[in-house]
Amino acid sequence: MVFFGLGKKNRIVDLGERYRKSEENKGISSDSNSSDSSGNQNDGSFSGTPEEKKRKLIKMITDTARKLDEISTQIYHLQQRVELLERKAGVGTGI
Repeated sequence: MVFFGLGKKNRIVDLGERYRKSEENKGISSDSNSSDSSGNQNDGSFSGTPEEKKRKLIKMITDTARKLDEISTQIYHLQQRVELLERKAGVGTGI
């Protein structure tokens, strides 16, 4: 029995497509709007003094760790919601 279409394996939904398009549009608009102000841009290039390089690297690592923590929290909440829906529906009592 197919419940909410979960049994259909031949259909894949790409939920990240809209996000990638918006990121591409942001990249295009920021490239056209920037007037070579590389002092404020974080484009991944590490130019400058070693202290500036170190600060940029630390900031990038900190931001990445923060984003990973937020994503981990979101995944946990989604798992909890799925388990609740499975209990209400009476399916997926394994694992």
